[in-house]
Amino acid sequence: MLTYADRLAAMRRTKLEHTQQKLQQNGCADMDDFGTVPLPPDYHVEPWYNSRNGSFYGYDGMAENFCRVLAAHPPYVDPMEPLCGRWRDMLVNYRGNLLFRPEWMKQDASQRDFDQEVTSQWSKCWDEERFPYDHLKPYQEMYNISSGIDSDAHLCCDYRIGLSLGFGGLLDKIRHYRTVNPDKTAFYDAEERVVRAIMDYIQRHIDAIEALIPQQTDPVLRDSLEEMLVVNRHILTQPPRTLHEACQWVAHFNCASRVYTRDGAGFQLDTILLPYYENDRAAGILDDEKVKFLLASLLLNDPHYYQLSGVDAAGNDLTNHLSYLVLEAADAINVSLNLTVRVHDNCDPAFLRRAVEYLFKNKNGWPRFCGDQALTEGYMRNGYSLQDANERIAVGCNWMCVPGKEFPMNDVVKINIAKVLEQALRDLRREPDPSAERLFELYETHLKKAVEITAAGINLHIDHQWEVTPELVMNLMMQNTLEQGLDISQCAELYSIGVDGAGLAVVADSFGAIETRIEQESVLTWEQLFAALEDNFADQRIQAMLQSAPRYCQGGTVSDRWAVRLTDSWVRHIKAQPMPAGRQLIPGWFSWALTLEYGAAVGATPNGRRAGEPISHGANPNPGFRRDGAVTAQANGIAAVQCRHGNTAPLQLEFDPGITAEEGGVDRVLELIQAHFRQGGTLININVLDKDTLLDAHAHPERHPDLVVRVTGFTAYFASLSPAFRQLVVDRFLTDS
Repeated sequence: MLTYADRLAAMRRTKLEHTQQKLQQNGCADMDDFGTVPLPPDYHVEPWYNSRNGSFYGYDGMAENFCRVLAAHPPYVDPMEPLCGRWRDMLVNYRGNLLFRPEWMKQDASQRDFDQEVTSQWSKCWDEERFPYDHLKPYQEMYNISSGIDSDAHLCCDYRIGLSLGFGGLLDKIRHYRTVNPDKTAFYDAEERVVRAIMDYIQRHIDAIEALIPQQTDPVLRDSLEEMLVVNRHILTQPPRTLHEACQWVAHFNCASRVYTRDGAGFQLDTILLPYYENDRAAGILDDEKVKFLLASLLLNDPHYYQLSGVDAAGNDLTNHLSYLVLEAADAINVSLNLTVRVHDNCDPAFLRRAVEYLFKNKNGWPRFCGDQALTEGYMRNGYSLQDANERIAVGCNWMCVPGKEFPMNDVVKINIAKVLEQALRDLRREPDPSAERLFELYETHLKKAVEITAAGINLHIDHQWEVTPELVMNLMMQNTLEQGLDISQCAELYSIGVDGAGLAVVADSFGAIETRIEQESVLTWEQLFAALEDNFADQRIQAMLQSAPRYCQGGTVSDRWAVRLTDSWVRHIKAQPMPAGRQLIPGWFSWALTLEYGAAVGATPNGRRAGEPISHGANPNPGFRRDGAVTAQANGIAAVQCRHGNTAPLQLEFDPGITAEEGGVDRVLELIQAHFRQGGTLININVLDKDTLLDAHAHPERHPDLVVRVTGFTAYFASLSPAFRQLVVDRFLTDS
């Protein structure tokens, strides 16, 4: 008879098969390992366009095409799994870059009878015809700014709203408030179409399950399908009553929100689902083994970002028995996951230790850890309440959000400060008496302009998102949206927009090298430096001289001091930027997976980095910063550059198990985590990787299809990454340093 362990093993094998098929179908992808399954050969969507540039916008365009894409999704029912439904395609692909579209779409698009102007606009997402920003583009290019214009869903739903109402209740809510706000017909029409499309998607799964039951000969799987059928019939119109129903409801909603705008923000998994767990246990209809099986299936369904532990409004620990079961479920399925453990003063020490033990056991980059004190105190420094700060949870690569009422645009707005430095260096070359101090003055002048341009792009996006890409799916579980007939971009209670700086180590090491080699030691002149930058370090002696200067995160160096000074400058300029009432910018350090892209836009830099090479990763030091791979020095250095306003500057660590798997290794990592958070750290991502395995997987990815790494804030299958991005992970590996 099939056991849960048998079924979980089969589910994991299927996941790996799907990952390989997606790699063959779509090529490498330097992003999250989404919960998608491969597109079937006959998959086709015919988009409907309501714009002259061959795209679609607004309530009608987004609702119509969401319905078309979701309707094209065939039902996904695997009898091995207790939950059904899986997403395959994103709506925004149909007005995004052709490079990310299925091959048939590329061919189809090229044959469309558009004039040359329209064809040239095909890859544009934002509606520039109505909301142009040509005046910003030269500066966005000059400073390599990721503007946030047309960014997708980087906010967090309040799942309690949807779970309490169900899809039928959401439909009733839309109809009720339609009568309250008769002037918002277009909004409510679109929202009703979205809910009906999701319900139709569920109904097609019900039909598929009904068709599979008579074909199933295994009694365990037949019973499971019959239970799945009952669950889906209920949640089609009614709110969930059981843990199984709640997990299935979440899985369906997650698929819909992924299809709509790539949303990956989950919720506080161990508290939102706790009442269902406790009720089922009290009713005697559920045991912990089945709970782990259901949770494992939910985690497999899609690697949404879920938080565990944390504190309530009174500062009490939220860890409970379900918190442990989530970790055990993650261990049982052991695929690419995005679980975050929130560490605080009252955190259950046994739970925290268990989390670190799983990090070592599975070596798949989960869970990661965020620091409650620094995040809470930092967020309150912006004027927000303790309650909001406590409710704010980790639901993205580097970002936090208050579920249901915050519009943060986190992890989509970035300024490449290595590019800002490049502009300052160009100005300095025209001056008769260059110095590090004068360079810094010029840097700050350019930084102020970069922040001003970034803010203008953010305001353009917020002002018009509802007219371009309204959040029709996420609006369903946000506060005030359905009640007022407004998109969440128009009516959020909190607008705290994260603005991340990228390239900190490159710039800090550059200033440190200048101060050391030119101003302190006089072994290099400004003219020699400018010439070396111009010829991309053709003179390798000069390059080596700059590369060997004291570096950021070596501990107490000139570059460490520059990193702190750069952080102070970054925070000061971000917080000083005027914004419309109710909006404010929140500074942080994070590059996401853009280190290659940002590096390609920057010429040679005074730290010895050649033109086009990747910039540094997030707040991390440049690879090779210390030969001893000093984890403590790195943790101390990154703690010193926290922006202290609730946005993060993550600490990314790579360990070889030969270093940490010895007796006492878990204790040492626990001490490191807690010490970093006591120093003001905000987020820690850890990979435990065998060096030989990693290097072999880089050379022969096909040999290691199940190797998962935490790339940055997200995990992914190493074999699915591009060769260049795999090289970044290898370069980051501390034992090579």
